[in-house]
Amino acid sequence: MPKDKTLSHIKVNKAIKEEFLEKGFEAASIRGIGARAGMTSAGLYRHYTSKEAMFSAMVDPLINDIKEWTRKHTEKKQKMLDGDFDEEELFDESFVDLINMVILPKRDEFKLLMTCSRGTKYENFIRDYVSDGQMIFHDAIKRMREKRCIDKEIEEEELHVLFSAYITACFEIIMYDCNGDKIEKYLNTLHDFFMPGWSKMMGFN
Repeated sequence: MPKDKTLSHIKVNKAIKEEFLEKGFEAASIRGIGARAGMTSAGLYRHYTSKEAMFSAMVDPLINDIKEWTRKHTEKKQKMLDGDFDEEELFDESFVDLINMVILPKRDEFKLLMTCSRGTKYENFIRDYVSDGQMIFHDAIKRMREKRCIDKEIEEEELHVLFSAYITACFEIIMYDCNGDKIEKYLNTLHDFFMPGWSKMMGFN
């Protein structure tokens, strides 16, 4: 946590973000951040205790928001699976909404997480997120198939490939330097492409 909450903290955070986005965590330096912020290394340490703490301060709020959205999304879908619902209701919210609601407002921080985190505890974030999400999704598909009395099972490796492709494709779009309208178009394309497949695996058609 920052030790100093003066106005200079805003300038420090701006310098940190610029340095990491330009050089990545490993190549970024305290001296480089200090030069951008117009202060000495000692001055920076009044705000953060280390380079690792600086990077964490940039990405932790986004990660917490992603986890919270995912938690609420999972609880919502589980309640639907336990009750009566129609297909449109089940698929009315997807990871496209995660992109729009959580990630796009923190696009720079997401780029830090995806492309600049090598050498930090966050460098495997996408792999870990896919792994956690795959287990949740596997449970949902299993429950839905049992409810609809469908015998054919999807193998773990098969689901991993599909789920990884879906999440990676959704996240990849944010890496492109394009405007909001084009991002929305790409996300809608992904939604239209993947949702019929998920629907079929759950036994709707």
